[in-house]
Amino acid sequence: MFAIREKLRLSENVFRLVLEAPHVATSHKPGQFVVIQLDDEFGERIPLSVADVDRAEGTITLIVQVVGKTSRMLCSLSVGEGVAHVLGPLGHPTHIEKRGRVVCVGGGIGAAPVFPIARAFKETGAEVISIIGARSRELVIMEKELSSVSDKLIVCTDDGSYGRKALVTEPLKELCEQGGVDEVVAIGPPIMMKFCAETTRPYAIPTVVSLNTIMVDGTGMCGGCRVRVGDEVKFVCVDGPEFDGHLVDFDLMFKRLGAYKDIEKEKDHQCRLDSIVPGEGE
Repeated sequence: MFAIREKLRLSENVFRLVLEAPHVATSHKPGQFVVIQLDDEFGERIPLSVADVDRAEGTITLIVQVVGKTSRMLCSLSVGEGVAHVLGPLGHPTHIEKRGRVVCVGGGIGAAPVFPIARAFKETGAEVISIIGARSRELVIMEKELSSVSDKLIVCTDDGSYGRKALVTEPLKELCEQGGVDEVVAIGPPIMMKFCAETTRPYAIPTVVSLNTIMVDGTGMCGGCRVRVGDEVKFVCVDGPEFDGHLVDFDLMFKRLGAYKDIEKEKDHQCRLDSIVPGEGE
């Protein structure tokens, strides 16, 4: 069992969980994720981004949003309880190299996986500007953590209740217009990532997005996470999760994400491993 060491409610439906997972903590790199399964018998597998690791303690930090039955069950667990399986680290890590200026954009809980990436770029000596966005003040997360690894942090809220009243693409465009941006990393809702990529496209700024597609096994066997990137079909779990945002076919990805909406609405559905019911995503 992978026990929960710490649990903190960040907002109504978002929780911070610190989980014992020494094998993941030892080898995890920024950009990689895990797949968890609550029990051995009937557990649905869901992919989750890793917000932080503590190698000395053998723990990983997950920021979990309640969106379906499995995430609700996970977030209802108490400290000392745990999950049956933590598979990972999965996916390719972020390609970190020395850059002059990097802009890291996190929308909603996407701010969580952005944090270790921003920190890694900062450790190379890059100037890091981070932008985080949320619908309202109470939904802003990772502000303190990202501020500690950023030369500048811009907070945006849709309703203007905190920080700047704007979508994250607004300050991103301003930074692109100023020039000197060598790379953009954007993680968050798919529609946000699409428009971040469209914002940087006219300036030919390399833009990396981390995709949160439907995923079942995390090993490339099921094909549920396939996306089109340029002229190729890729599997997010083994080829990603990060891709060139200017090449991702987001419209096709949106259609695939909506394929199981009716099933997802059945909050009391029973998931068996042999039923091939897809994971919830992040």
